[in-house]
Amino acid sequence: MKSSIETDSKGRKKVLNTCNEPCAIEKGMRLIGGKWKGSIIYHLKDEPVRFNDLTRLLGGATKKMVDQRLKELEQEGMVVRKVISERPVAVTYELTEFGRSALGILELLREWSESNEIKL
Repeated sequence: MKSSIETDSKGRKKVLNTCNEPCAIEKGMRLIGGKWKGSIIYHLKDEPVRFNDLTRLLGGATKKMVDQRLKELEQEGMVVRKVISERPVAVTYELTEFGRSALGILELLREWSESNEIKL
């Protein structure tokens, strides 16, 4: 159902067919738009990455923040966690096929940001 705005004869506006649940864009942003999530996905694009290396690649993210975001991405089916050795415990993270499906969007976002010289 598509939402629309209608103006009555007195100039008052009314929204028809309002969306009572998050739209597709909002759902997508909830998956990849959380703080550090897009960057984590982008840094996992080439190969599995160990936790500490990923934290270093992200620069300003704390280990706690990276851990939280990785758990969220794992629950959402975008990232898989693999234990590669027991002693000492070593863990890598890699993208699932679902996670890889977001790379095109993130690459376009990176290009858009660079071409418009976005500064924060």
